[in-house]
Parts: sequence; C-alpha cells; structure tokens
Amino acid sequence: MFFLNANAETVNKKYELNESGILALMYHRFEENKYPSTNIRIEAFKKHINIINQNELKFLNPKNFDSEFKKVSGEKKILLTIDDAFSSFYINAWPMLKEKKVPFILFVSTETVGKKGYMSWDEIIKISKEDFVHIGNHSHSHKYLTKYKFDNFKKDIDKSIEIFQQKLNYNPVFFSYPFGEYSLDQKKYISSKFDFAFGQHSGVIDLNKDKYELPRFPINEKYGDFDRFKFLINLLPIQYKLLLPEDKLLSDDNNPPSVVIEFFEEQDNINLINCFSNEGGTWKNSKLIYTDNIIQIELKEKFLPRRGRINCSMKDVDGWRWFGTQFTLN
Repeated sequence: MFFLNANAETVNKKYELNESGILALMYHRFEENKYPSTNIRIEAFKKHINIINQNELKFLNPKNFDSEFKKVSGEKKILLTIDDAFSSFYINAWPMLKEKKVPFILFVSTETVGKKGYMSWDEIIKISKEDFVHIGNHSHSHKYLTKYKFDNFKKDIDKSIEIFQQKLNYNPVFFSYPFGEYSLDQKKYISSKFDFAFGQHSGVIDLNKDKYELPRFPINEKYGDFDRFKFLINLLPIQYKLLLPEDKLLSDDNNPPSVVIEFFEEQDNINLINCFSNEGGTWKNSKLIYTDNIIQIELKEKFLPRRGRINCSMKDVDGWRWFGTQFTLN
C-alpha cells in the first residue's frame, strides 16, 4: 500500500468538504422510439428539464466548465451532454433548448455527419454559433476503438481533428469516448489533444476527478423514469485520491481486476460505502475490505463481454453520494 499512497500524493488535490460537484447527463436519440436503450421521448425530456428547474439547480454553460471544475462549489450544477448528433436531436430537442437557452455539449463523430439519420455540417455550424452551445469531438468512426491498434486509433482521432478544423476552424476542447471505452495509452493520447474527456460511467464530477475520465449518467427510456431522475440529479460526489487499476482495458489475464480506492484522510464514514458490480453477468453486492482510508473491492467472478461496471454509493448527513467506473474487455 506504500506505493499506492506515495503515487497518490503526487497526482491528486486535497479533500474539499463543501464540494457539491457537477452532474453530467448523457442523452442520444429523441423520439426515436424503436431504440429504447438510447432514446428518450420528448415529453419525458421536457419533464426532465422542468424537474431540474423545479429543484433550483442551474445548468452549467460548457464555456465555464474549466473554471467550475477547478473551484470548490457548494452549489451543484447540471451539465447537459448529447452524443452522436442524430437528426432526431435537431428536430425534436433543439427547438426547446434554443427557446429556453439551455446550455449543452453536442458530441459529434465526424464520419457520420450528413448521413441518413444524422445532422449535417450546416446544422452543426448553425447551432454552434449560439453562446450556450458547444461542440465536442466523439472520434471519427465511432467504432470500438479499444479493438484498434494504437496507430489506427491515433489516425482515427487525428482525422476527426482535421475535419473539425476544416469545418469549424477549431478542434473542440471536449472529447467523449465512443461507448465510454478506452485503454490507458488511448487516454494519454486524448489528454495531449483535448482539455477534458467524458466516459459513460455514472458518477458526480468533483475537482479531484480525472479530467480524462469524467463520469456521466446515461438517460434513456429504461433509465429515465422520473423518480430515478429526481434521485440522481440530487446526488453528491464521493471524492477519492486514487482509483486502481488506472488502465480500464482488461484481458483474460487481469479479469477480474484488483480494484483499490484510496480516499482522503478527511473523508468520514467510508465504512458506509457500498459497492455493487455486474461481475459474472448479473448485478450483485461486492465484498469490500476496509483498511484505514483504503477500500479494496474483491471481485470473485470475471466481467463478461463487453463491459464491466462498478457503482458505489454512500448516504451521509448531506444526502446520497455516488461514483462509478467502467472496464472494457478486449
């Protein structure tokens, strides 16, 4: 554990008692009802926006993300993100967001722009001119990039950057990994090209989170019911120093992974944290070993293709806290 502690001190900040965090929401399709796993009905989406306003939570304009990420805030903000730039977003959700001036990031994969079912460059350029709209990079091909050799991965990202520079005259500062999947080498390359990168694991962003592994809560018909939505928008972050393994790409040799989380000494009640995972293909409580400010998650079964997930929660005097992580099996 000495190595864990020594390494953590060099890469993390300090625990902040009053940090409420930034909660990012992820949407895809709007009123494409034959795709329930990635779709939200537009009336439900409108209700979600109303619930956020009724709870007196503020939407974060992405242009202020860098400053908000770095500072301690007792006021939680909501970051709206939309992946893939489907035409159904432009037709069904954009008019309302424009009318209400709700800020968001639209993550675009450059290869699909202009194809059937996707927005055109003219439409993307048009909405990007609004002060509350930011475009993000979502790779070129939107393939399972962890299956790519590194040189091919690099070519895919570089091609997307080249197209964005041609079409928008800049490369976006935000990136989102297709399917939330990445290897450590891929994450390092993304960190050389972008300011922030988002995955598809659930959790609340705080100033101690990795800038290139930022969590988002996926919202769709299956996981978009109003009771769950009201619960998650009020979640608070669980801050930690370090989460191992750093490489979220698994092989047969390291599946299941040895998962260790080091918390700040000031973090109270880590013994109240419970974790559950989809090891073995079904969701179940995970065995936790608590040692001072360190938790080891003992996974007894392998994650099954294609993704392994761990979610942890804790209830304290301020409310429910949450973080998650995702592994990819190659």
